[in-house]
Amino acid sequence: MIEVAARPGVYRFDPATTALVVIDMQRDFLDPGGFGAALGNDVTPLRAIIPAVAELLALARRHGLTVIHTRESHAPDLSDCPPAKHQQGKPGLRIGDPGPMGRILIRGEPGNQIVPELAPLDGEWVIDKPGKGMFYATGLDRRLREAGIETLLFAGVTTEVCVQTSMREACDRGYRGLLIEDATESYFPEFKRATLEMVVAQGGIVGQVAGLAALDAALTQATKEES
Repeated sequence: MIEVAARPGVYRFDPATTALVVIDMQRDFLDPGGFGAALGNDVTPLRAIIPAVAELLALARRHGLTVIHTRESHAPDLSDCPPAKHQQGKPGLRIGDPGPMGRILIRGEPGNQIVPELAPLDGEWVIDKPGKGMFYATGLDRRLREAGIETLLFAGVTTEVCVQTSMREACDRGYRGLLIEDATESYFPEFKRATLEMVVAQGGIVGQVAGLAALDAALTQATKEES
C-alpha cells in the first residue's frame, strides 16, 4: 500500500486499484478565447495548473494507474441537456450557442477538446459527462467496478463545481477520494480554499487532500522499496 502524507490523515492506496481522474481540462474553460473567458472570468489561474496536471499525469502513467479524463459536454441536438440547465447563464452564451471556439460545451467542437498539453493517450478513458459530476448519465460507476477500481485521485477544474461534485458522487458510491490540491483550481481563489476545507472537514467527510510532491514522494519511496 502507498502511504501519502495528506489531510486530515495518511491516505493509503493500492496503485492496482486506483485511478487518476482529471476533470474538465478543456479549452472552453482554460483558453483565453474560450467560454469561461467570455463569461468574464480570468483564466490565468486555471492555465497555471497545466504543468502540475501534466506532471501528475506523467506520474500516474509511470506507476501504472488507470487514467481517466472527463469533459463536460452535450450532444449536438441537446437531447441530454435538461431545460433547467440550458436556461442557465447569459443569453447568447448558453450551452449550444455559437461561442468563441464553436458551439458551447458541444461534443466535437474545438472548445470542447482537452488542452493539447494534457491530451489523453491511447487507451486512457475519456468520459463525456452531461452533468457537473462524472457519474451522472455516463455509466462510469459500472465501468470502474468492472475494472476493480476502489480509490480515486482527483485533479482538474473547477475545484468547487465539477471536481467537488464528482468527489461527493464518488464518496456516495463507496470510492475513497484524494484531491491533489496544486492540480486543481477555480476562477475564484476563495472558492478553492473553501472547497479544500469542506473536503477534509469532520475527519475527511468527503475525502482527503494532498500536494503533488507528497504523492510523488510516496510513489517514489514505494518504488525504491520494491527494488
